[in-house]
Formats: sequence, C-alpha cells, structure tokens
Amino acid sequence: MWSQLIKLSGDRKMSYQRQLIESIVAAILDAKISTHNPLPSSRELSRQLGIARNTVVHAYQQLIDDGYIISRERSGYFVNEKILSGRVNQPEIAEAKDENSLPWIDKLKSRPSLQRNITKPADWNKYSYPFIYGQLDPGMFPMQGWRDCCRQALSVSSIEYSTPDRFNQDDNLLIEQIQSRILSRRGVWASPDQILVTLGAQQALYILAELLIDKDTKVGIENPGYVDARNIFSQKTDQLIPLEIDGSGLIPGPTVNDCEIVYATPSHQFPTTVTMNLERRKQFLNDAQENDFLIIEDDYESEINFVGEPTPALKSLDKNHRVIYVGSLSKTLAPGLRLGYMVAPKQLIEEARAVRRLMIRHPPINNQRLVALFLSMGHHDSLLLRLHENYQKRWQIMGESLTRYLPHSALIPTFGGTAYWIKGADNLDANQLVIEARKQGILIEAGDIFFMQADRHKNYFRLGYSAISETKIDEGLKKLSKIIHQQKV
Repeated sequence: MWSQLIKLSGDRKMSYQRQLIESIVAAILDAKISTHNPLPSSRELSRQLGIARNTVVHAYQQLIDDGYIISRERSGYFVNEKILSGRVNQPEIAEAKDENSLPWIDKLKSRPSLQRNITKPADWNKYSYPFIYGQLDPGMFPMQGWRDCCRQALSVSSIEYSTPDRFNQDDNLLIEQIQSRILSRRGVWASPDQILVTLGAQQALYILAELLIDKDTKVGIENPGYVDARNIFSQKTDQLIPLEIDGSGLIPGPTVNDCEIVYATPSHQFPTTVTMNLERRKQFLNDAQENDFLIIEDDYESEINFVGEPTPALKSLDKNHRVIYVGSLSKTLAPGLRLGYMVAPKQLIEEARAVRRLMIRHPPINNQRLVALFLSMGHHDSLLLRLHENYQKRWQIMGESLTRYLPHSALIPTFGGTAYWIKGADNLDANQLVIEARKQGILIEAGDIFFMQADRHKNYFRLGYSAISETKIDEGLKKLSKIIHQQKV
C-alpha cells in the first residue's frame, strides 16, 4: 500500500525527505490514510520505499512538529485527527446542464477578454529559434546573487519586518534603492512621497486610468503602440486618439495638443524602437504646458541602452510637473517578478496609493525586500553590465543577419533594447508567416496587433533577441527569409 501511495523520484530536484513529507501530507489531507490505523514504523517504511531509515525518522519528526501526525507510546504514529477538523462535509454538487446554467455573459458589464491582445506560447523556450519579445534567456539570470538575497530575506529580522500588514506603505529600503540606483540613472530625482511601488508597470497604468480618465477624456496613444496600455485606457474611454510615429518618435502637432493625456514611450518607442531626440522632447514638454495636457512616460526599457549616449528621461526635463513616470524591473531582472514603480507629484501619488490599497493594499513586502537587497548589494548593476554585453552582441548579429537575408526591412534601433521592428513587402501576411515559421521552430510576433486599425499593416512583425542564443540568430533568420521568399512565390 505505502509504496503505491508514496512515489519517490531520484530525478526530482527535491530530497527524499521532502518528497516523503509532501506525499504523506497530501495523503492525509486527501483522507487516504485512516486516522485509526498506525502508520508504518520508520524501519518498515524505509524497507518498503527503499530509502534510509534516518530519512523516514526525520520526516516523521517534521510531521509531528507540524501537527500532521502524533506519536502514541507503544502504539506508533497516527494521523492527528485535529488537522482534519473544521471542514464542512458537503457532497459535491453535480454540474447544472448548460441550458439551465446562469447566463453569466448577460451579467457582465464589460468583456475585456474580447479585446485584441498579444498572445505568446507558454512553451516558447522549447522552440529552436525564439525571436520572442519580453522573455529572458534563463542563462543570464543572476542565480547566485538572487539566492544570496533570498537567504538574507529569510532571516528572522527580515521575516519579522515583512509579515505584518503594511496597509498601503512600501518597503523603505526599496524606495531608497529606486531613488538612488534606478531613477538616478535616468536623471530623475524624486522624494519618497513621490514614488509608489506597483505590481509591474501595467498596474501603474491601470491605477492612472482609474484616477485620470473618464468616458469623455481624450487620451492620445502612439500608433503603433503598447497594446495593454491601449486596452486599459479603452476600458475607461472611447476617446482614444491615435498619434503617428516617425523616425524621431511621436510627431508633435495639433492632434497631440488636442489631447488631455498623452501616453508615450519616448526613450524606446514601443514597438518601433525609435528614440525621441532631445529637441523633440523639449518641444513635447512645451506643448504640454501650453496646451494643458498630461504625459504618461513609460520608460519600460530605459536601462537596456548600449548605443551611444543615453537620452535623458522626459521626466528629468520636466519643470512643470506634467510628466508621470512609469518604470519596471521586468526587462532587466525577470518578467515574472511583476515589480514596477510610478513617479509623480505627491498629491497624485497619495491618490494612487489609495487606489492601490483598494486593489491589493500593497505588493508583497517580502518580494519588495528581496528586490531591495538585490539592488543594494550591487547585483542589479552587475546584471546590467552583463545584459549590455550580451544584448549588444545579439543586436549586432541581428543587424548583420537582417542586412544579409532581409535587406531594407528594418532600421537598426538607435537606443539598443531587445527587439527589431520589421516591415516586410506590402503583400506579406505576417500572421500567416507566424504560423509557417512556428512549424519550423521559429517564433516571431505579427505587428498588426500594435496598430489601432485592426485590418491594416499586415506586413509588419517584431523580432526579439533577449531569449534566443546568439549562436542561433543567424541560422534562424536564414530559415525565416526562406519562408518569406516562399510566401512571395
């Protein structure tokens, strides 16, 4: 029985003791072990499972400490009945037939699932040529530094600091590190009451939409532009104004000046990768002051700069407090951490903090402290150096390979970053190209999703290089060019 109930594997990255504990806990909670009959002795269970007796002894002791089993003198080990108390004994309710189920769709006031959205395969890392944007090469993750910080974050003092409810406050150390290590690199100076930590930059955008946008607000958004920002803002207003892009970024003029809020990615336009020059940035700020509109600056890839001198953030040039600065650690540390920040005048931050409290109170303090330690110990700066060196190599190989196989299809990003924006021939169907390329292990992203007009710009696509090995880039682009040529034929 026990060898059937408990399956131990030498391939799992977990000790036999930990596997044994987890298996017994699961069996107890799933009521697969009787509370009336004793568990096998440590000697007997070790014999049945083929593991050391000490492994079983230590596992049983941990289960006693955690309250899952109890030891009865001369009788052995038994399931602790108290661990199963407090449960409602309610039989499972059979599913209602579809025709009799509640019409939930009729109850919904909005259908965000119907929005045009970016989709990416969850198993992207299994493809030979993942030219996919927003993912990181696992080999570049700073494993040792991260483990060091995890150990510190698990100290008694750190746990005592992280576990109480902070209501709406952030980790002071993280705020300090964002000030000194992150914002200062972009020339942005802010006091602690002007900074709010968010669950990624996307939550910051959602909070700003809640505070600044209603059904009549005119919101300008770059076209092509960031899909999630467009979808967030469209939940609040139908007055979304497409703003055109050229080789220097967002084009100023009457259309921009007629907006109340303008969302922009000046340092590395999303997704075209162009950078707004200093002269245009100054004009943009002057226009905002003269025409009384606010600017949301999404500096999403500001630290991935390895081409020339970095252009200062728009926020660093803002003398009239019209720029709301949004940033994230996703592109440098890891996208799954979901940690970002917002910088704005303290009156706006106060209201943003209140909205965040209604949503989640605050991002988990233990995660905040872990990232704060990572920043304070210099691991992030060291990581940036390695990313710059690796991405610059990939950027160069991408440029050379594109020139060789797809000439005149792309402009070289002037700010570095992690992707190329490609314009194919007018008759190219990038969505069909995505399907055909995927069959050959090549992942790319169709570009029409980034445009507000759903039925146009079918010949654009994006090639990311943050997740693909530099040794695979040239071969992958060569294969992709053949597929494109076959489409033309």
